[in-house]
Amino acid sequence: MYKYIIRRLLVFIPMLFILTVIVFALVRAAPGDPFTARLMDPKIDPEVYEKQREALGLNDPVPVQYWRWLSQVLQGDFGESIIYKGREVTDLIASRITNTIQLGVFSLFITIIISIPIGMYSARKPYSLLDYGATAFSFFGLAIPNFFFGLIAIYIFSIALGWFPSQGSVSEPGLSGFELFFDRLHHLVLPGITLGLSGTAAYMRYMRSEVLDVLTSDYIRTARAKGMSERTVLYKHTLRNALIPIITLLGFELGTILSGAVITEGVFQYPGLGMLFLQAIGNRDYPTIMAINLLLGFFILLGNLLADIFYAIVDPRIRYE
Repeated sequence: MYKYIIRRLLVFIPMLFILTVIVFALVRAAPGDPFTARLMDPKIDPEVYEKQREALGLNDPVPVQYWRWLSQVLQGDFGESIIYKGREVTDLIASRITNTIQLGVFSLFITIIISIPIGMYSARKPYSLLDYGATAFSFFGLAIPNFFFGLIAIYIFSIALGWFPSQGSVSEPGLSGFELFFDRLHHLVLPGITLGLSGTAAYMRYMRSEVLDVLTSDYIRTARAKGMSERTVLYKHTLRNALIPIITLLGFELGTILSGAVITEGVFQYPGLGMLFLQAIGNRDYPTIMAINLLLGFFILLGNLLADIFYAIVDPRIRYE
């Protein structure tokens, strides 16, 4: 296992390099630059515009720009933000990433505690009323876009009922202790449910399918024939084997949640990486865009590695040499 993990970590290096090339090429292929909109203002002198481009090195050949940026990244320097003048990109990300991680963990927690129990019950009681209800919810969750569900949630639970706030991560500065914890949790409910909606719907269907498949296996029939209780059969044998493909999806979900938070944070004006990313795209803030993309790619690679590790933990038959 240790050798396998080391090999996978070494593979990260060329994959991250390829990712930097793709990210840089896509950002540079986008039309315009951070100063294009200013040309529409008659008060802006075109010479000033060109001097600003020159100062940022935007007139240099693309390979030169890429090598300069990569050299800085290898030293841990992602440059300065263009829209937040004078602020380092690393500082901006550090100030926002905690909020995004909290949102992602909260949505993943909701997904797990809802989808796994309901998926298991649906498999144990197929074609029951709850099974039909879970199926309907799954189709609804997979069909409706997150941003549309978020707008509906804001209208019902924030505007009409006033139960939850519709934006921000805290009500007011200066809170601390349990007061700050519950205030943040209060702000996480609507965006967390919105972000976890499609994942919850998908995992319910996967869990139902896997449990149904495992329950028909020979070793489950053998366990029942030995007189084991239904609870032991379900939680010790069925659940552990049914979770194996779910763990694969959870590994991918690590990167998916962080990238999916972009739209959700935009809808709820939640001050995380997603909001920062949207602002950076709107203003062609190249250093910030590339840094966030690189970070998301790293989390996706890390999620794949964690999925492989959890495979071996859940299923003793799996061994990596």
